[in-house]
Amino acid sequence: MASVPEQLLEAVDELDKNKPKRLKSAVTADEVEKADGKDGSIQTIRPSQTSVSVDLNAKAGATVNAPVLTGNVIQGPVIISFNSATGAVGPQNPPERQMSQKQEDDILQKILESHKDHIKAKTGRVFEGKKENKTHLSKVYTELFITEGDITEVYDEHEVLKFDRALKTPKFEDTPIDCNDIFSLLKQKEEGNIVLTKGIAGIGKTFSVHKFILDWAEGKANRDVDCVFLLPFREMNLIKDDKEISLHELLLEFYPDLNDVENTKFYKKCKLAFIFDGLDESRLELDFDCKLVKCVNARSSVDVLFTSLVIGKLLPSAFIWVTSRPAAANLIPPEYVGLFTEVRGFTDQQKEEYFRKRIVDEAQASKIISHIRTSRSLYIMCHIPVFCWITATVLQDILVKNDGQDIPSTLTEMYIHFLLIQMNMKNQKYEKKQERDRTKLLSSNKDMIFKLAKLAFEQLKEDNIMFYEKDLKACGINESEESTGLCTEIFKKDSVLHEMKVYYFIHLSVQEFLAALHVFLCYLKQDMEELIFFLENSRPNKKELLYVLLRKAIDKAKESDRGHFDLFLRFLLGISLESNQKLLIGLLDETLNSKNCINKTIQYIKQLQNNDKCPNKSINHFFCILELQDRTLYQQIMKYLRSENGQPKAVSNSNCSALVYVLLMSGEVLDDFDPKMFNKTYAGCRRLVPAVRCCRKALFSDCGLTQQCCETVAVALQLEDCPLSELDLSHNYSIEPGVKMLSAGLKSPHCHLETLRLACCHFGQESCVELVSALKNISHHLRELDLSGNDLQDSGLHKLLNEMENTERKLQVLRLSWCNLTSKSCGHFSLILSSDLPLTELDLSNNDLQNSGVKLISDGLKSPNCQLEILRLSGCMVTEEGCGYMSSALSSNPSHLRELDLSYNHPGPSGVQLLKHKLEDPEYKLQIFKYVLWVNEVAFIF
Repeated sequence: MASVPEQLLEAVDELDKNKPKRLKSAVTADEVEKADGKDGSIQTIRPSQTSVSVDLNAKAGATVNAPVLTGNVIQGPVIISFNSATGAVGPQNPPERQMSQKQEDDILQKILESHKDHIKAKTGRVFEGKKENKTHLSKVYTELFITEGDITEVYDEHEVLKFDRALKTPKFEDTPIDCNDIFSLLKQKEEGNIVLTKGIAGIGKTFSVHKFILDWAEGKANRDVDCVFLLPFREMNLIKDDKEISLHELLLEFYPDLNDVENTKFYKKCKLAFIFDGLDESRLELDFDCKLVKCVNARSSVDVLFTSLVIGKLLPSAFIWVTSRPAAANLIPPEYVGLFTEVRGFTDQQKEEYFRKRIVDEAQASKIISHIRTSRSLYIMCHIPVFCWITATVLQDILVKNDGQDIPSTLTEMYIHFLLIQMNMKNQKYEKKQERDRTKLLSSNKDMIFKLAKLAFEQLKEDNIMFYEKDLKACGINESEESTGLCTEIFKKDSVLHEMKVYYFIHLSVQEFLAALHVFLCYLKQDMEELIFFLENSRPNKKELLYVLLRKAIDKAKESDRGHFDLFLRFLLGISLESNQKLLIGLLDETLNSKNCINKTIQYIKQLQNNDKCPNKSINHFFCILELQDRTLYQQIMKYLRSENGQPKAVSNSNCSALVYVLLMSGEVLDDFDPKMFNKTYAGCRRLVPAVRCCRKALFSDCGLTQQCCETVAVALQLEDCPLSELDLSHNYSIEPGVKMLSAGLKSPHCHLETLRLACCHFGQESCVELVSALKNISHHLRELDLSGNDLQDSGLHKLLNEMENTERKLQVLRLSWCNLTSKSCGHFSLILSSDLPLTELDLSNNDLQNSGVKLISDGLKSPNCQLEILRLSGCMVTEEGCGYMSSALSSNPSHLRELDLSYNHPGPSGVQLLKHKLEDPEYKLQIFKYVLWVNEVAFIF
């Protein structure tokens, strides 16, 4: 046998479960290398001319080095024999030993099908309404507004300031993203390894993840992905910190059906996706500079496995999706993020869709939607799905009991009502009775509420939103109390990894509400030990205790870098109001007259605002004043927005949403609102769009508005108390897709616009027709209309004027420059000028009217009914002939026209002279005449 370049023969690749050890080493055929292993025997190799035989003996559990032949060409069969502790195994032929490709594929297919069934059961059904009723996800799932975000914005905004994300209109480049498309978008980016999705608590991140998984498992989306693993951080926390585990073993903890995966080339053959939900709930210590692992069988801590996947050292071809609340999103360095998305909750349209899905009775759903739309405070808070659910629950109850009277107007009122409803549901379920007396209801559940409130506060201090049995016991809660209704709609229990139990409040805001309730109860009981968290070294007397407590809580919230106690503070202030205490009688033995304390607290907040250097903090202070129902809120806002020189103060992009929220909640109506006075960027202006609901004049020209902005405007126009009389959306080039929504708003009986400017929005002819049809509704009070720079054409103008016929018309200003009009339209203008329409300004510049069109317009000017004062015909292809028609018209009716623009036409010297004569004659009202004379191809503008 001649020597040849190195050839590798692997003696044994993998044994079955009873023979798990891999045998490996390297020797040549020309020499025998003795290798021994722990508890193993010596092996010998016997070369021959046509075959090689290997003898190997090893005890069970032994680690040995098995020989591998190199440097020879092997002609003939290779016989491998080994002895195991369980008995001898004779010679095996390799084709018989190795699993066939078909067998391997069959096993893999069974594993994948079993996994899909398992994960469908895990994600396919959700709780909606009463706890015992599980509903299929597809029946209640409402599409959320998800957009691509900017990784640089992860860190710059407190979560409480994101509370009304409906007020955050999209960025210029933003378009809604279907959650099923995120991995496709990631591949297009070709940078970074993961998708990072942020969103505040309750905004719908987990629902989106479950919808993604369910659609994949049902074969509706992402068919290029072979297997998806959902790994919630709340469950990964249950794996002991000191336990070393491989990725394969970690997956077996969550998905035992994968036990047979070791018999396949699963990790090499399959396209895998890992979804890590709830980074903010993680208790892992993440270190992206640690030693990484590269093999699925290599053992390490769970945090190292996670970072190895994120960085791409472990399974680099796998998709990774991580969700997080904003505050924790910075735990992952931005260089590893290929796609950054943000869940922004429900748009206005999606809110209504949700209510109609959630409330089966269509009439009741319509009534609730109507009530919500008339309550500004509720409507703008309902972009959060969980708050939508809370609102639906509360309003259903209020509408049934008192026909919609006393609808909550603050967060605290809403959550008190929600608590009452949940206690009533608990009584009906476990005690088989309904308690209509609020005081008795709260009194009978006092002990349970007190314990939950203590738990909420103790865990909020630690920034925990997931708790375990030991946490419950520390607050005197016995887990077995579930049978008496401990786990209601506000408090949940899940069985997770190895049937371990994890507890959580249905939403972060519920935890913060109960935590605030606990602190107020401690104040009433004078429990100084519990209050020391806020009071620290202060020891105020009983009379001053509440004020000192509130002041210290305000200071504590201000010290937090990321708004840790902002919402808690608002609830604490709200509960301190005597009106809200009355709603809690039963839990409270009596109410406290806190008027003087509240007034002092308001003054303290205003004093802080005067010194606030951080806009985030100042905005949250507005929220606090709002919760205290202070009626001077609007004046405070205006004072804050004025700088020392009296000019508007610039507001950062991240604060625009919160600013609008406070403006809306103040209930005041602004005379005019120009977003560029506060923020000159397109992103900032878009976030300020919802201010159209609380102003008479909305000046949003050249603000980079989009289709979604049109929806916000349309909803405002449909509100019963919409104060808007002037709307300027000119020079927004991306709003054409929103024309139908805008038209729906204009058709609303509540729309009373007197001025509408849509100049240079680049509307096509079809969009113009859609818009014109909507103007009929407001034509009887429309005084100014500007459709310049849109493709109206003659047919669109004809439809516009027909829609305005037979109505009491008040139109005074009509601007239609650059509308692709011809002389065919000028007959209509002649009729308008001859009618009793009080038109005083007409701009038809840069349309191909020519002399024939000017003649028709001149005929209208001659009418004694004509009241026109300003006529602009710049760039209309008018020559000396047209100037003659115009001069004749002025001679017939000299009493009104005072400004005429014929610039960028070809009047010639004689044409100019005809009209200049009218300018110089005191008999005529003409004061301004604009024209251009061309001399040797040089334009002289007059």
